[in-house]
Amino acid sequence: MRKHVAWIAGAAAAALVAAGAITYAVAEDGGPAASVPTADSADAGFARDMAVHHQQAVEMAYIVRDRTDDPEVRRLAYDIAQTQANQRGMMLGWLDLWELPKTSPAAPMAWMGMRELPAEDGALMPGMATGAEMAKLGELDGRQAEILFLQLMTDHHEGGVHMAEGCAAKCEVGVEKRLARGMVAAQRSEIRLMADMLAKRGGEAASLAPARHLGRGLAFAK
Repeated sequence: MRKHVAWIAGAAAAALVAAGAITYAVAEDGGPAASVPTADSADAGFARDMAVHHQQAVEMAYIVRDRTDDPEVRRLAYDIAQTQANQRGMMLGWLDLWELPKTSPAAPMAWMGMRELPAEDGALMPGMATGAEMAKLGELDGRQAEILFLQLMTDHHEGGVHMAEGCAAKCEVGVEKRLARGMVAAQRSEIRLMADMLAKRGGEAASLAPARHLGRGLAFAK
């Protein structure tokens, strides 16, 4: 338990350090008079939704870290937890800087023009795991836990890439657009890594496993 608390504290500290970058979150054209985003903007919507999306990834990483002794999986989980806690701190910090709420009455992904997504046991956005899947991950050990984690996180990253591409196209704050582009590159790289890790463990890729729901809700409104 003590190690687990220390690991969480490390991720939280990274998020606080990251929040120091919020003073640079101004509109793309810059300048002291640059206007801040509105509550219904893509910038605010992405920050709110991706903060929630990232939080689940961090939780999954914490769970699998305690369910396996495999150094490769534990290292990946640690990297994901640190990176996404860091980025989550940035996005919540920007919302504070902009004096905007961290929740919205609008449906998740409305800033991308997507249809309202049906609630599915806690899976609020594309790629998110359901409550039942999170509970199952917490019950498994060893290779079974590793395989489910890699499948769930692959789905999660696929959804995250989709959201980040939306921000890269629609957001107006320069530093946020750059963060989104960085997320796309990093998470695509990790998707490739996880495919190799799954193959080594004899697990199906998430998109091939019949029980998985890759791409849930990715259709745009027309």
